Amino acid sequence: MARSKTVIDAYIAAAPAEAQRPLRHIRDMVRRVAPEAEEIMSYRMPAFRQGRILINFAAFKAHIGVFPPVRGDAKLERALTPWMGPKGNLKLLLGEPLPLDLLERVVKLRLAAAATPKRKTVKR
Repeated sequence: MARSKTVIDAYIAAAPAEAQRPLRHIRDMVRRVAPEAEEIMSYRMPAFRQGRILINFAAFKAHIGVFPPVRGDAKLERALTPWMGPKGNLKLLLGEPLPLDLLERVVKLRLAAAATPKRKTVKR
């Protein structure tokens, strides 16, 4: 984990200046909400894993992308509509306030899903 933390520090430091602060805010929020989650790099993006990937986030030219798509809470999905892309990933425009309260709800939703054991498929 120490290596991933260092790699994530380097990723944030190499991001465009206007993206660094939002990336740090997202990272700090996830650390607070999911203190047991492991920081990793996944698909060349910073990510947090606890049983499964909770969240990936990445800097792009004009926005921060948040992955995977949000599913499983219709009320939260409606609240995230202004930031939701066509596949359900979030696109947070640089220079605009981060919806950290909603991102926190996303992480909590993903934590709950990670804690739920997967059902085994029964062949008939």
